[in-house]
Amino acid sequence: MSVSLHGPIGFSPLVQAVSWQDETIILLDQTALPKSEVYLHCHSTESLVTAIQNLVVRGAPAIGIAGAYGVVLATLEALKLSDEKARIALKFKLKTLEMARPTAVNLQWAVGRLKKIIEDWKQSLNLDLVKLLLAEAKQIHEQDIACNHLISKFGSELLKEGPVITICNTGDLATGGIGTAFGILVKGYQIKKTSHVYACETRPVLQGLRLTSWELHRHSIPFTVICDNMAAALMRKEKISAVITGADRIVANGDVANKIGTYALAVLAKAHSVPFYVAAPFSTFDFSLSSGESIPIEERSHDEVLSVLGDNHPEYAIPVWNPSFDVTPQSLISAIICDRGVINFPNQERIKASFSRNQP
Repeated sequence: MSVSLHGPIGFSPLVQAVSWQDETIILLDQTALPKSEVYLHCHSTESLVTAIQNLVVRGAPAIGIAGAYGVVLATLEALKLSDEKARIALKFKLKTLEMARPTAVNLQWAVGRLKKIIEDWKQSLNLDLVKLLLAEAKQIHEQDIACNHLISKFGSELLKEGPVITICNTGDLATGGIGTAFGILVKGYQIKKTSHVYACETRPVLQGLRLTSWELHRHSIPFTVICDNMAAALMRKEKISAVITGADRIVANGDVANKIGTYALAVLAKAHSVPFYVAAPFSTFDFSLSSGESIPIEERSHDEVLSVLGDNHPEYAIPVWNPSFDVTPQSLISAIICDRGVINFPNQERIKASFSRNQP
């Protein structure tokens, strides 16, 4: 598949969260947004792993793209060693890279694609291998852009007219292209279906408040930010046409791991008869797991939750539970929208049938 890294005309991302230039991975530092647009240059695998863990780059598809380029970087680093030591060092670097964010399966999927090339390489590690790896990483990047376009098309066809609720960030910043759930919002607004977007702030690190609002503003889409705990009151007050979210992992039976708070939105949507849609590329599916109970859930630092206190910390310690993701059971999902089509009321049989009909 070969497409422009700028995407279809009139439907292009306004920024690139991840790019490769001169043996360097360039990341838009999302921790600095919306105040500052700063780019971080990663010259080593270690610096990339730190950037992923610190949310400089985030969003499952974008992390996958960064991971693919990270394999190229790791291989370049390994070339400085003798071949036996190089392969040992490279194996360690790739394992560290794969586990930088354990819940987002796109990272392991992308690194795995490039690892297969390395495993099949019978010669000593050399620059010819690096060229092959870079070509594969660029293809992953290009495929994600194409996937975003298809997801946006399929998703916008499902939409009814009216306001939409979303959570976290699923746009230019989280993907290689226009976005997954966010791409549907953009397309929905263009065809005059999405009249307004309500963006949940997304505690504790505020991806909705900081990032989605920034993207909505840049795309000139009318929006309002709400605290996560305002969604129920809003659904009762307004005629919401849909809730649309992204995903970090979708397992065989259709259960979905996504940003913490997604499960609550799904429960509320069910209670208020609002369609609940999940948008994600094929790379987010993990058929090795039968249900959401098996998905590893990343737990992050208590500092993310306590940061809201600023300097007003008490003398006693405050216990904190900070899972970064939750799991929404497939019974609460109206449809999964991916680049291969729409899976209505997903379950294991419907997902399997959909992918068997739509082999690439």
